Amino acid sequence: MPLSVTRRMFLAGMPLSLTACVSAGRTTHPPKPIVDPNIAAMYASLTDEPFPIPAVDVSRVPPRYLRQLVAFQGPERSGTIVVDPTRRFLYLVQENGMALRYGCGVGKAGFDYQGSALIGRKAHWPRWTPTPNMIKLEPERYGPYAGGVESGLQNPLGARALYLYRDGRDTLYRIHGTNEPDTIGHSVSSGCIRLFNQDIVDLHRRVPVGTSVTVLDASAEDRTASAGFPAEV
Repeated sequence: MPLSVTRRMFLAGMPLSLTACVSAGRTTHPPKPIVDPNIAAMYASLTDEPFPIPAVDVSRVPPRYLRQLVAFQGPERSGTIVVDPTRRFLYLVQENGMALRYGCGVGKAGFDYQGSALIGRKAHWPRWTPTPNMIKLEPERYGPYAGGVESGLQNPLGARALYLYRDGRDTLYRIHGTNEPDTIGHSVSSGCIRLFNQDIVDLHRRVPVGTSVTVLDASAEDRTASAGFPAEV
């Protein structure tokens, strides 16, 4: 046999795993989903905020949890907020049987409250202080924050907060932003109703203090009559 070894013979003698690396030459990745430019624009970075808000990678978000206009069934009048914790949706009721729907993440407190309330206060980049009950139940987690957390991207309430009141008293129920966008559409360990920061900024702009809010219970029927109508909102 000649002393020279051909490339074919050399590759044939290599372990299978190694030849695969040599012959492949590159790694392939599945193509990223095509994103509607109007949707991407709604979740683009917000650079004119006191704390610039990073963009949301909407290709990673199930489409049902992105802001959209949907057909709506329910007795609530236009301008009312309807929260459906079970299905992880928040609706801002519009005219003519429509609603602007936002996806949300729901903390334990988000399941504990049902019924009607009013927005008694709105906050722009709010501070956050854990409740005494939160500190009591999880002292190691929340004790260090007993004095409160200043506004900013690391604040659990995010860019905006809507505070729900009943009979003039704070219910401790909040609709707010989040510094954990991956939790939208999921049940989470703490907090109330959290939206993408881009969505809570949008909702905060649309609703005044005094807006009626209805929080549905687990047995409520789905208020959406269809899968939704893609629209620039």
